[in-house]
Amino acid sequence: MDETYWKHLERMDSASLQQLMSVYGQEVWNLAFLLTKRHHLADDIAQDVFIKVYESIHLFRGASSIKTWLLSITRNISINYLRTAFVRKVTLTGWITDKGVNASAEKQAVEQSVTEEIWRAVMELPLKLREVLVLHGKYELSMKEIANVLGVSEGTVKSRLARARVKMSAYWKEDAAYE
Repeated sequence: MDETYWKHLERMDSASLQQLMSVYGQEVWNLAFLLTKRHHLADDIAQDVFIKVYESIHLFRGASSIKTWLLSITRNISINYLRTAFVRKVTLTGWITDKGVNASAEKQAVEQSVTEEIWRAVMELPLKLREVLVLHGKYELSMKEIANVLGVSEGTVKSRLARARVKMSAYWKEDAAYE
């Protein structure tokens, strides 16, 4: 559906919600997982995001794309979950793996290992750096869109992205020194 459709929607029906979930559901879940590092929390957060959107679609002004708005809601709900005492006390971490089809088992094992190592490094970044890196690299949002999602200035986004890149570069240099 056209972006203007969402902007002028006063109430959401189940068909519109279902379409929104099918188009953006995986991206919402992925961002929630990348921010919380927990599968079960990502499930809960994705559900909460779409409940919130269902209840408050009339608040969408169209100042950004519907995707940017959803990712912003996802980020805010994820941070709220992380602030709860239960989440701070219980840590269950799984790692993302690449499930692509590859020519050989050896190649697949090497690619999986590299993918896991990259995500491990990303997940070790502080939240503020990790979220900027993910929104830029994975979701390909512009600096302006990232600033809108995070509620910070574009300069802050550029600074955080530069720091994230430096930390990732240092991680790979440090990792190479051990080999």
